[in-house]
Amino acid sequence: MNYRDYLQKLIYKIINPVVHGMIKIGITPNFITTTGFLLNVVAAGVLIYACTYCEYGELAYLGWAGGIILFAGLFDMMDGRVARVGNMSSTFGALYDSVLDRYSELITFFGICYYLLIKGYFLYSVIAFVALIGSLMVSYVRARAEGLGIECKVGFMQRPERVVLTSFGALFCGIFKDVTLFDPILILVFPLAFVALFSNITAFMRVNHCRRVMMQNEPKKY
Repeated sequence: MNYRDYLQKLIYKIINPVVHGMIKIGITPNFITTTGFLLNVVAAGVLIYACTYCEYGELAYLGWAGGIILFAGLFDMMDGRVARVGNMSSTFGALYDSVLDRYSELITFFGICYYLLIKGYFLYSVIAFVALIGSLMVSYVRARAEGLGIECKVGFMQRPERVVLTSFGALFCGIFKDVTLFDPILILVFPLAFVALFSNITAFMRVNHCRRVMMQNEPKKY
């Protein structure tokens, strides 16, 4: 059992009572997916508000945004769980979940990029933008591969890892906003840099995985 499977089982044990409660009161997976998306919109709004209207204490808002992103990530786990446990899985639900996941990442990273750019951290905003590119490409390569009939789940910088790193980076940046040894914005930037690097590596790992599978299936063409 790898670390992702272990953590997934642990989280499921924690959220299962909530999942069963949601099923009992008739909450649907698509409603949970939509709620998670809207929470990410709120997080981006908090970031935009912080850098646009707050002259002091904006890092505290950054921490709140991180907390909201982390909370929204729980909804991203619960929608699939509710669908499976409540026997409400559907092809459209899977599509809807994937689409809103991509929108959520776009909006979240847009808020972070905007915040960093407005605050004068141009280089850091570029790092956030590269993280956004990598995040989208990880998902795109998998979707394209599966459209060609190839299972493609290799690499470790998948959506749960990206959400955790981004949200905790923002959250701890707000918590330790009064640090004087270094610029506290680095608490956010380091996880973003990690996501930027390894999400793009994961995307290329998936491309290479697909190439190897195709070579095995059609060796004469490669």
